[in-house]
Amino acid sequence: MEGTSLYLPVVILLMQCSPSVPVTVSTDKHRVEVHEFLDAVLSCTFRTEKDQNPRIEWKKKGKDVSFVYFDGHFRGPFEDRATIDGATVTLKGVTQEDAGEYRCEISAPLDTVNLGETNVTLKVLVPPHTPSCEIPSGAVTGSVVQLRCRDQQSIPPATYSWFKDNLPFHQPRHANATYLINSHTGLLEFKAVAKEDTGRYSCQASNRVGPPKMCEGKHMTIEDVNVSAVVAAVLVVCLVVTVCGCGGYLLHRNGFFSPGHRGRSNVNYVPPPQEPQDFKHTQSFML
Repeated sequence: MEGTSLYLPVVILLMQCSPSVPVTVSTDKHRVEVHEFLDAVLSCTFRTEKDQNPRIEWKKKGKDVSFVYFDGHFRGPFEDRATIDGATVTLKGVTQEDAGEYRCEISAPLDTVNLGETNVTLKVLVPPHTPSCEIPSGAVTGSVVQLRCRDQQSIPPATYSWFKDNLPFHQPRHANATYLINSHTGLLEFKAVAKEDTGRYSCQASNRVGPPKMCEGKHMTIEDVNVSAVVAAVLVVCLVVTVCGCGGYLLHRNGFFSPGHRGRSNVNYVPPPQEPQDFKHTQSFML
């Protein structure tokens, strides 16, 4: 008994010196991914030391921190489209504007450590949209040609594949290929097009969220350079330049551009006689 009585003050002292259990806040899922227009559950659980009625707040981080749930009510755009169960929040029909980082804060004024928080990141997934495609209608053989495809709305970002005449246009397997395909940017580049590259091209955007979407196909024609037409055009231009040069030389040789020639054109010019005008006193000369 005496030994026990000696240890009792020590136990009491350790209990008094031991740290208090603070308010603890946690979540079942720190990253939540939800398809667009579906409901998103942002979980938040807590445990307090003494306070049985802590204050629950949800905030959304951004350029400025805004309230989602405060003083027992949802705020702003969440006012009519969110519910809360304990501290877990359900956002209904989420859109891209709802994506971002959220923070659950629990304030327990009666606890020794009276504030705890946890973060949840919401990512809203968007299926592919019909991509915009830039496909030239024609080009000449040997030239560099670029075809572009882009879907700026899909989340995660779409990957792209090209089709020629409704058949897959495969990624080249060797370094000496005449074209390159970038499945992430949607670029199809021909280093030097040939006549066999003529065809109807289309592009498809895909991600893991929804069915792929394809742009409307467009026909691209590759033609050889018309050498005869180019030579004929050059000859015509040379002939015109030669004729103009010879004509100017002959005119200059005959003195058409000399100052004397321009002066002789006015030698025989005699101005017409002018009739004398009667001098009339005006009222300003009258006395």
